[in-house]
Amino acid sequence: MTPTNDSAVKTPVAPVESALGGGDAVASPPPSRGHSRRRWAIRAEIALLAGPALLVFLTFVILPVIIAAYYGFFSWSGYGPATDFVGLRNYIVILQDDAFQSALRHNAIIVVLSLVIQGPIAIGLALLLNRKMKFQSSLRVLIFAPYVISEVVVGTGWSLILASNGALNGMLEKLGLEGLQQDWLSNPELAIWTLMAIITWKYIGFAVILFLAGLQGIPEEITEAAAIDGASYWQIQRRITLPLMGPTIRIWAFLSIIGSLQLFDLVYIVWGQYVAETAGTSTMATYMVSSGRNAGSYGYGNAVAVVIFLISLTVALLYQRFVLRRDTDGAVTGGSDN
Repeated sequence: MTPTNDSAVKTPVAPVESALGGGDAVASPPPSRGHSRRRWAIRAEIALLAGPALLVFLTFVILPVIIAAYYGFFSWSGYGPATDFVGLRNYIVILQDDAFQSALRHNAIIVVLSLVIQGPIAIGLALLLNRKMKFQSSLRVLIFAPYVISEVVVGTGWSLILASNGALNGMLEKLGLEGLQQDWLSNPELAIWTLMAIITWKYIGFAVILFLAGLQGIPEEITEAAAIDGASYWQIQRRITLPLMGPTIRIWAFLSIIGSLQLFDLVYIVWGQYVAETAGTSTMATYMVSSGRNAGSYGYGNAVAVVIFLISLTVALLYQRFVLRRDTDGAVTGGSDN
């Protein structure tokens, strides 16, 4: 071991202390050029990666909303410049129109029925398909297939099947069940349920696949430990599986609500712009097209589009504030702890 010279060690301390004013904290050195360059490189990388997506979002989402809000203050036929300024008159007419109130009520009914009907069915199918069985992959494909079919094909097919002289009533007649024949599309008491049957058939596959993905994220050790402790299959699903699937279910519910508020294509294809209102299946989006573009009143149609946007935005913000907050807070907290 090499001997240490105490005087040699203590010699440089005195000048340092005197220069610092006798024991004050050492100030941090200014950032070097290399550090500044790294920060600018990170910013440039973020701009390069997020810039195109942000540009597309601003161009095709934010800008159309701003333009629609502008034209909503005019009585505009869609040709030439908008010069007939009417202020808030279009918005007042929208809120006072009985047809819009009926469409808004139909959207609310579709939101509730979609959650009540599709949710339990999708969870049950996901739990069933998550178990080992024969033809498991084929069943998943069959359930998911309607979701990837075009809305035009689905709407056209179902309109032919459910027409008064369509395939369904024809099959009931062949089976001797003429008493069950109905006017599935025009009867106001049945039309909303017909629409819900079509929506459920079309979109249940997306919910099932989403829930299956959530089930795959549940560790098998938890359910196996519960089974060893004597818990039955249904107790495991009710006490363990469903609570752990909570974030997935809430995300699906959010997507279902927003989609129900903006529903247009299936209603417009199956019922058309006029039958939908009399049959009780009109939505805010079909009202926008029938009262705006088809009526030659593009200023009014733009105002309706802004109202739909504000309603959807309000629902989304409230849902995130009171429902999704626990998930987002947990994600942010978990990210900061690491």
